[in-house]
Amino acid sequence: MTAAIAPDHPSLPARAITDDVYVAPQLGPAAMAEAARLGFRSVINNRPDFEGGPDQPTSAQVEAAALAAGLVYRHLPVPGNYQSPEEVAACARLLAELPRPLLMFCRSGARSTRLFVAAHTR
Repeated sequence: MTAAIAPDHPSLPARAITDDVYVAPQLGPAAMAEAARLGFRSVINNRPDFEGGPDQPTSAQVEAAALAAGLVYRHLPVPGNYQSPEEVAACARLLAELPRPLLMFCRSGARSTRLFVAAHTR
């Protein structure tokens, strides 16, 4: 893990849930370059498009910025109130295959945290 990644880094509101997996609230395209600069290698977006209305950046917008920054990007949209066994299994597969350090995000970071925990306890 790159030492520059800090749980409360002011330019990227991410917190560590393991040594090499972090969660954050909604991130936009501009945050992808900062994530790469801080040493992240991949990103999982757990937020469905337009969940927060038309002002929320789309997965395609975030993905384009992530790829331009050299990050591996995956979109695993899950609802905030329930993650199905299939969604948990899909998250477990992504966690096993994506390069680390890895950054997951959703509206607040709570859904990504729950998804991570569920994927590790299945």
